[in-house]
Amino acid sequence: MRLTGSTPDRPLPSGEDIFATVAELYPICRSITGDGVRRTLDIIGRLIDVERHEVPTGTRLFDWIVPDEWNIREAHVTCVSSGERVIDFARSNLHLLGYSVQVRARLPLAALKEHLFSDPAHPDATPYRTSYYREAWGFCLPHRALLALPEGEYDVVVDSTLAPGSLTYGEYLHRGSGEAEVLLSAHICHPSLANDNCSGLALLAHFAATLRGRRTRYSYRFLFAPGTIGALAWLSANEPRLGRIRHGLVVSCVGDGGGPVYKKSRRGDAMIDRVMRHVLAAAGPDAEVMDFFPYGYDERQFCSPGFDLPVGLFQRSLFGRFPEYHSSADDLDLVRPEHLARSYALLAEAVDILERDRRPLNLFPKGEPQLGRRGLYAPTGGDPEAPARNMARLWVLNLADGRHSLLDMAERAGMRFTEIADAAETLARAGLIDDQASSSAREGQPRSRSDIIIGSKGQGIASVGSS
Repeated sequence: MRLTGSTPDRPLPSGEDIFATVAELYPICRSITGDGVRRTLDIIGRLIDVERHEVPTGTRLFDWIVPDEWNIREAHVTCVSSGERVIDFARSNLHLLGYSVQVRARLPLAALKEHLFSDPAHPDATPYRTSYYREAWGFCLPHRALLALPEGEYDVVVDSTLAPGSLTYGEYLHRGSGEAEVLLSAHICHPSLANDNCSGLALLAHFAATLRGRRTRYSYRFLFAPGTIGALAWLSANEPRLGRIRHGLVVSCVGDGGGPVYKKSRRGDAMIDRVMRHVLAAAGPDAEVMDFFPYGYDERQFCSPGFDLPVGLFQRSLFGRFPEYHSSADDLDLVRPEHLARSYALLAEAVDILERDRRPLNLFPKGEPQLGRRGLYAPTGGDPEAPARNMARLWVLNLADGRHSLLDMAERAGMRFTEIADAAETLARAGLIDDQASSSAREGQPRSRSDIIIGSKGQGIASVGSS
């Protein structure tokens, strides 16, 4: 699939477009359940037709159980002697320990401190903390603010509800020409953390919107679900159909200027692992591909041994590595339009490879067909790109034996996939290869280049910028 640039009926999102969605999502207090998730899906739903799923409290999901639904109205801590609200959920939803139960109490400072959380390593930032599966309450604040609290009594208010309800997740399916699917997932449970993961939610929502009305080989399933418990809910509901998932990416932390980073699937040699390695090979000196390990985001649910789906993790800065991670410093200043645009372009390039990869067949395999008389062997004089084009065509002809995919060819030739895929299309138009012979996944292909849209070395990628 390749992006051919914006058209009036098929506009590509700019980095500013994606950032605007990040900014709209940022203030919402989200958790693993509750109205914050639904409000977030409302915003995503303006871009794509999200199908909502409500999973009732008490539903067993393998070894997990959907907890009570949590919602919060207000929460604050007031110094009795001064009347000052020293901590206020209204100023930042990170000030409240996620899933805090209702409380109204007057406590001395020593007792209050048992419910206060700070991070001495980052003394000016409010940390993000939760207590999903045990009843507790608490507040988070910068360590400097904690040290500055005067002795005395404090009034504590947490006006929350924790009661039977449901867990909510959203899903959008772009149907391709076959049943084989690509799973693209972003967690929806974090509150005001711009990079982790308003950036992933916004990026996938805009990517999904770009696919509408376009013809693709694969179907693309977009999942917006609370971390761990939401992924397990989706897996439980779709277990009989998981064989359709041929490739997948979990997307998070894609709005900062780090990396980019790709963490392989548990398999380590899945097609998506090869594709992302190829994409990141040209993504800059800080790009990194790492082996799978059983910690992180929902890739560890999709890659659990009972499923072992071919799903990797795509990020800019790896979780836990950037100093703003899980704190109030992960704000809108950390996420920039140019980084979101570059992340979009990298995702588009990966999808481009999945869509265009196939195993062509040389129709003139005995000897090298004469390219010059067909106008396909360009003289090198005056055209600096001619040698690369010539070499790409020769590699395709030599390896087009029905056993090598275009990605195989690109890897062996040490060339970019786009160069090899473009060469194959040129040779197919000249009648030298059958480029519809088979795909790497043995699924149907779009019938023409006008049907495919997402990922190109040229105008499409440039139109969304770079970092």
